Amino acid sequence: MANPLTDLLLPAATDRFILLANHVLASAPVAPERLKAHAGRVLRVEAQGWQLPFPPPPPVALRITPAGLFEAADASAESAADLHLRMDASHPVEAARRVVTGELPPVQIEGDAAFAADVNWVIANVRWDIASDLERVFGPALAGGLAQVGEKLAGAARTLAQGVAGAMRRP
Repeated sequence: MANPLTDLLLPAATDRFILLANHVLASAPVAPERLKAHAGRVLRVEAQGWQLPFPPPPPVALRITPAGLFEAADASAESAADLHLRMDASHPVEAARRVVTGELPPVQIEGDAAFAADVNWVIANVRWDIASDLERVFGPALAGGLAQVGEKLAGAARTLAQGVAGAMRRP
């Protein structure tokens, strides 16, 4: 059964995710260069092991453009993806802790070896420089203050995530 709210929000959220991913890729010019060789190929990204009480995010199919960036692939391309990237979503608190500390949650990549090698390189080597983006938008003075607040919030989130993860491990 179709859900009008999901039908409206999901495409918009997917579009924003793709814009952010392309922004991050473009900030490291070697990343799109590596992906250009795979233009037209489709990468399917999905969460695996979801245990939260609300529905998991649906899989997203991304086609590599001739510029080495991402675009949304149609539903027919999703089933015939050249590469499958599965993110471990079984421990969301641990995944959040890893992301906050600059690590990535475990991923499993299956499919074409050359495409997998380049996607794996991008995952391992490209990071979002949030401080630089804040400076471009807000200027250096305000960006510095926002970065400090962000670091304090990240520290608090790390502490909270470690506490929750420790509590979940106790019998």
